[in-house]
Amino acid sequence: MCNDSEAFSTCPLRGILPVIAKKWTLLIITTIGRAGTIRFTELENALAGISPKTLTDTLKVLVSEHLVERHCYAEIPPRVEYSLTEDGAGLREAMLPLLQWASQRDAVRPVVCGLVTPSGACSTTEPERGCARPKFPL
Repeated sequence: MCNDSEAFSTCPLRGILPVIAKKWTLLIITTIGRAGTIRFTELENALAGISPKTLTDTLKVLVSEHLVERHCYAEIPPRVEYSLTEDGAGLREAMLPLLQWASQRDAVRPVVCGLVTPSGACSTTEPERGCARPKFPL
């Protein structure tokens, strides 16, 4: 039973917070949402530094939580694609203010981006140079 006040209840977060609080989860949701539908290797390449095992394990959790759909095609070689479910798209929409806040914060306190773009990894640490990250809306 939840004892939070009716004015502000954190109870709904208790079920999903352990899932979305993991290091790669929000980045995976954002990347899949931006792509619409994406294959495993494309997703792995877009997330610099993630191991195949971590990506696989995180995708399994996201599929089990009905945030991501896994589409398997009976082809040779096998083809697997991932897309957001309605709940996953809702989570992504809810994350946009957080992403915008983080982007504004980076403009003041630059950090190494780590995003992989078609032209390579973004390693910008200087706000005046800008970053290869896509501008909002994501």
